[in-house]
Amino acid sequence: MDETAVRQGRPARQAGRVRHVRLEAGATASAPALLLRPWRPEDAAAVAEAHRDPVLRRWAAVNVRDEAEALAWVRVQSDGWETGERLAFAVLETQPDGGEGRLAGHVVLKAPHEDQPEVGYWTAAHARGRGVAPRALNTLTDWAFTAFPGATRLRLLHQVDNSASCRVAEKTGYGFDAVLPAAPPEFPHDGHLHVRVAGGPAPG
Repeated sequence: MDETAVRQGRPARQAGRVRHVRLEAGATASAPALLLRPWRPEDAAAVAEAHRDPVLRRWAAVNVRDEAEALAWVRVQSDGWETGERLAFAVLETQPDGGEGRLAGHVVLKAPHEDQPEVGYWTAAHARGRGVAPRALNTLTDWAFTAFPGATRLRLLHQVDNSASCRVAEKTGYGFDAVLPAAPPEFPHDGHLHVRVAGGPAPG
């Protein structure tokens, strides 16, 4: 973690600009290391490509239909850093020389200054099966509890029939907490609430 990027539990600002955080998740025997960094406008084309995947579109809160909408989505993520209310990271596979590779996914920490922030994520179709979501989410979680000591629990919510998200939650130490009733139109189906507690056992 870039220790200078955090001051008093908040992303540091300098002359009105956010000094962004860069995080890393280690490589596995079959997959490269991951770099987590804030979204940039030049990521829009990769975001649009990722959202062509019908599986991602099924679960995503916001469906991106083209590069213009992808750029608007990226700007929303950047605005979240400026306000400090939504800290979103592009997840990139690293190159052998340590440079940035292809976009693999997205993780986000929502309302980080509250005592129970929420996390979210998605994985690009080409990167599934490489442990991207668990590695990126675990890296985000460790950083969140360190950078925001007022956060006592992190919450992870997903639609009840999203079994892949259930598996990611279990792998990263987010225990099942409750079934959340549907709340149409925004949440037309029941959901699962998973929780990871600060200082709790590390994922196995």
